[in-house]
Amino acid sequence: MKIQSVDLAISAVRRSQYPTDEKPEYLLIGRSNVGKSSFINTLVNRKNYARTSGRPGKTQTINFYNINDRFYLVDAPGYGYAGVSKTKRKKFGLMIEDYIVNRDNLKQVFLLIDFRHRPTNDDILMYNYLKHYKIPVTIVATKTDKIGITMQQKQRNAILNDLDLVVGDDFIMFSNVTKTGKEEVLKKIEITSS
Repeated sequence: MKIQSVDLAISAVRRSQYPTDEKPEYLLIGRSNVGKSSFINTLVNRKNYARTSGRPGKTQTINFYNINDRFYLVDAPGYGYAGVSKTKRKKFGLMIEDYIVNRDNLKQVFLLIDFRHRPTNDDILMYNYLKHYKIPVTIVATKTDKIGITMQQKQRNAILNDLDLVVGDDFIMFSNVTKTGKEEVLKKIEITSS
């Protein structure tokens, strides 16, 4: 799939603000600082389209990126960042829960996990939560270029073991530096959006 156009169509905090054009949607979720903005920029071939930040917890809305006028990449606030107040964390949680549970357009979730570390309790909780609602999930292991080739298989096995992936869910190694995994993600979207 060739990305020809990208447009930040809507930044929403409630259901009434979501797009109404029935395009397929692909939710990107992961803890703060996992590399969601870099993931988006790599997929759409733009350097700074989704703003990356040295400060975790920057995304505070659900952002709908209209891609090729065919589907939306949906960027949700990151979880697990202690620097966000309890009240805000609860608000983010409810906003994301409402989207996940009630959004018919949601085709797939890309759950981003930092490949350098074992999944956090929040990562495991999020995966199990998505499975409770029977939502297809692809685990995207970001920052794979930061781990040497000889250690990659061991780390991959450890992550898969911790998450206990359901049959049918995928695991993609991804790097915004080497572009590893980019075509795999786009192919996944292409197959499920047509």
